[in-house]
Amino acid sequence: MDSKIERLLHRGVVDVVIKENLEKKLLSGKKLRVKFGIDPTGSDLHLGHMVPLRKLAEFQRLGHQVVLLFGTFTGKIGDPTGKDKMRVPLTDEQVQENMKTFLNQAGKVLDIKNVEIVQNGDWLSKMTFPEVLELAGTFTASQMMQRDMFQKRLENQQDINLVEFFYPLMQGYDSVAIKADVEIGGTDQLFNLMAGRRIQEKFGMEPQDILTVPILEGTAGTEKMSKSLDNYIAVLETPREIFGKTMSIPDHLIWKYLELLTDVPRVDITHWITDKHPRDAKIKLAEELVILLHGSEAAKNAREEFHRMFTEKGVPDDMPERVLPIGDYQILDVVIATKLCDSNSDARRMINQGAVKWEDKKVSGIEDIVQVSSEEKVLQVGKRKFAKIKGE
Repeated sequence: MDSKIERLLHRGVVDVVIKENLEKKLLSGKKLRVKFGIDPTGSDLHLGHMVPLRKLAEFQRLGHQVVLLFGTFTGKIGDPTGKDKMRVPLTDEQVQENMKTFLNQAGKVLDIKNVEIVQNGDWLSKMTFPEVLELAGTFTASQMMQRDMFQKRLENQQDINLVEFFYPLMQGYDSVAIKADVEIGGTDQLFNLMAGRRIQEKFGMEPQDILTVPILEGTAGTEKMSKSLDNYIAVLETPREIFGKTMSIPDHLIWKYLELLTDVPRVDITHWITDKHPRDAKIKLAEELVILLHGSEAAKNAREEFHRMFTEKGVPDDMPERVLPIGDYQILDVVIATKLCDSNSDARRMINQGAVKWEDKKVSGIEDIVQVSSEEKVLQVGKRKFAKIKGE
């Protein structure tokens, strides 16, 4: 088998349904339509999103047609997968803005110019009620209720909206509308992906093959990477932030991150994991991730800055600057003014945890007084956030 096809089917893949079928299609030279569905419910991508996008890029490099399907209809309903409550619907304006942001970030790994971009609102919004009833007849209520997230809701006496039963039906019908040969998704999407096969068969089509990829754990090493859990590395973060956050991941994630997010050969990954210190392996990983998102020069600079900050105990060169009126301030007010924390409560938490330093001295509480003068002072929040404070 061609080495590129071998890699496509095995590296960073959990399962292929049906593997023999997909192998034959890939070896036949047929140009396949490879579907990846996105509900544009958020605007910022993180490394967890890069896992399926990188697999799509492999299909693209082999000459297949990648189809990015935006759920402009389903996104306003919300996929119940992994949710223990109903999602708040989005407006049309929010959906369109999130789409634009997604494409800008996906362009880090995909050749967007050669991606087919579709919106399921173009066909789902036009379905008649008889057509909806025909689609609903593909599944029984008991089959839908077998889904884990619905069982959990029942146990917790939480509502299940009947509209949510239609989500896998709509996602499956999307595969009919775009004539998908293959669909890619995370392991948590398997029910919805399999629904596509079933519904394509109902409409007299050859069922799509399915390729599932692993769920990437966040920087804490336990739960799925998620912005809400604050355990993510964002695509749009600075090289310094990406490098620093990568260096903070637990050792047991090094292999998985290298396997799923880089092109480092497996034999080299084995060498870095078994023959090198975990810190050296993380540096290699951090460099590769910065190269992926920002390029080689940025990776070189990020490594040098990390070494200076954490080995030589220095400070970064490109700190943001904040000018305040000369005077005495509570440290909480200064931290809030710099916007180094996401919220006022986050600023309080960081100070109370001893994670804030003024001129390299740890502050003890939110009411500590610091002096802002015409001389530049350095504020540090956590391990990687710095700001210059100057009075006038």
